[in-house]
Amino acid sequence: MNFDLSEEQLMIQQAARDFARNECLPGVIERDEHQRFPKEQILKLAELGFMGMMVDPAYGGSGLDTVSYVLAMEEISRIDASVSVCMSVNNSLVCYGLQQYGNEEQKQKYLTPLAQGRKNGELYIGAFMLSEPEAGSDATSQRTIAEDKGDHYLLNGTKNWITNGGSASVYLVIAQTDPAKKSKGINVLIVEKDWPGVTVAAKENKLGIRGSDTHTVMFTDVKVPKENRIGEDGFGFTFAMKTLAGGRIGIASQALGIASGAYELAKAYSKTRKAFGTEIMNHQAIAFKLADMATRVDAARLLCLKAAWEKDNKIDYTLSSSMAKVFASETAMWTTVEAVQIHGGYGYVKEYHVERLMRDAKITQIYEGTSEVQRIVISRSILK
Repeated sequence: MNFDLSEEQLMIQQAARDFARNECLPGVIERDEHQRFPKEQILKLAELGFMGMMVDPAYGGSGLDTVSYVLAMEEISRIDASVSVCMSVNNSLVCYGLQQYGNEEQKQKYLTPLAQGRKNGELYIGAFMLSEPEAGSDATSQRTIAEDKGDHYLLNGTKNWITNGGSASVYLVIAQTDPAKKSKGINVLIVEKDWPGVTVAAKENKLGIRGSDTHTVMFTDVKVPKENRIGEDGFGFTFAMKTLAGGRIGIASQALGIASGAYELAKAYSKTRKAFGTEIMNHQAIAFKLADMATRVDAARLLCLKAAWEKDNKIDYTLSSSMAKVFASETAMWTTVEAVQIHGGYGYVKEYHVERLMRDAKITQIYEGTSEVQRIVISRSILK
């Protein structure tokens, strides 16, 4: 068993760390406070090749492994989870889904610019659309309808909580074509944002991850060509489940980064803050908190890397990605709360960053499969 990273993986990790510190840290508090989409940071990520990290170079990607992706996600999430979630959705859900299941024409037309993060010099990223007002964890209850009209589909419905909803150029939309077939009647369609009938509602005012743009998107008689369906008729639900399994690795890595960032801030603060005549790290109450934080963060990291390794080695990673996601997200929530506690009153102040990390951590227990859903996946797997 070898825990060493390759030279290339170490280079990716360092590049992501430098990017986070030099490009994401300046202005991160202001972007959070004003809900400002980090367009400049995303464009620079595209220049680094981080918007299509695992995409084949033949389609404009970097051709890297999933382990490298986990390393980069952790480093960026330590500083700004709003940037990392935009990166995660484009990589784990949109690019992965197109590369794995799209046909050659779809890859040439959509995957190549998505992997590069640019088209004609402008930002070009994607969004994944599954959740609806009445279909979140229950992905089979799709109310968005794609009516088969022969050479095209007529798309009507509403999608909620869409990351990159306002900034994306391309949407992967999960929609029901034949309700009688239930999950086997669901399709996934490639929809361009500027098509007639697509309406992007106001940006959600969120607890955390406030820099990323989260929107409701509505479709009214949107004409989608048949050639924009991914896979065979009825493949949409399988597409969503298989794609989300990889997406969980991305969000687990984001949660890991949030936890790791909070731990490092708390540790550094404990070495400078004095109480009762000594640095607070010398008090067992604080030292034990830091010991538990370090242990949980390392355990979360190992789970994330195991899931990534299984994916890279074409081993079924459904169980490991769910384990990584539920553990890392709960580690992020616990660790950030403890980091605020260690900072005391300063932890409640924005300039110390830990309160933002605490707010950012919460969503990792909810999106791309709640902790409850992960436990369903895990229990079904272990109790076969």
